[in-house]
Amino acid sequence: MTNEIIIHNSAIVDPKAELDHGVEVGPFCIIGPNVKIGKNTKIRSHCVISGMTTIGEENQFFPFCNIGAEPQDKTYKGEDTQVVIGDHNIFREYISVHRGTLKENQITKIGSHSLFMAYVHFGHDVVVKDHCIVANSTNFAGHVKVGNKVIIGGGCNISQFVTLGDGAYLGGASGVDRDIPPFCAAYGNRVRLKNINIVGLRRQGYSKPEISEIVDFYRLMEASPLSPRAFIDETTVLEEFGENKLIQSIIEYIKQSKVGIAPFMS
Repeated sequence: MTNEIIIHNSAIVDPKAELDHGVEVGPFCIIGPNVKIGKNTKIRSHCVISGMTTIGEENQFFPFCNIGAEPQDKTYKGEDTQVVIGDHNIFREYISVHRGTLKENQITKIGSHSLFMAYVHFGHDVVVKDHCIVANSTNFAGHVKVGNKVIIGGGCNISQFVTLGDGAYLGGASGVDRDIPPFCAAYGNRVRLKNINIVGLRRQGYSKPEISEIVDFYRLMEASPLSPRAFIDETTVLEEFGENKLIQSIIEYIKQSKVGIAPFMS
């Protein structure tokens, strides 16, 4: 790696932009005045980075990414809202990340160590945590929240205010209008809970007894005549699974859900 900043002679980089050591800006890119780009980030050709945008270290942006554009929201009146991106992400071709709005925290935030494939769109006020994989042509509407180590198949559409819990898995072409609890697998239009993401839990190093207990909890909730919110309020549930921290995180997630939990497969 080199400490030299490399800017192609066809690129337009505003003198006020802040580029750290080792940044490379490819042909026909445009970098705005309020942009900060961290060490060793590579920006391929024809990318536009604008607005109040802060990008961390060692990210890769493939051609035709548009980062920091105004939100697609009629209430936006030119406020200095932001996009903040962490480290070691890969943004493939034609990805768009829109800045936040005054409706929430004024920030669209992408974490670190994630792979976003071509044509993914992040709407205003979206928050994505770390180590996620999002396949081609997935759309995140405004205010969507995505946990750590979430995997999303291609062609998914996630509605406003939906939350995807840590370790969730979405099958391709899913239409997601309800929350997906941690470690759950789901798919369909409209989305339905299918099972626990056992493969993901194994990859994260959870023990077989821990995973078995989560599966038991899921099956009991699925078989119950109660809604997930009513099910977790049952005293017997808390007594039986009270010491499993993963299950406790699922219970807490269900309690905090604002748009409701996706229903089970019929």
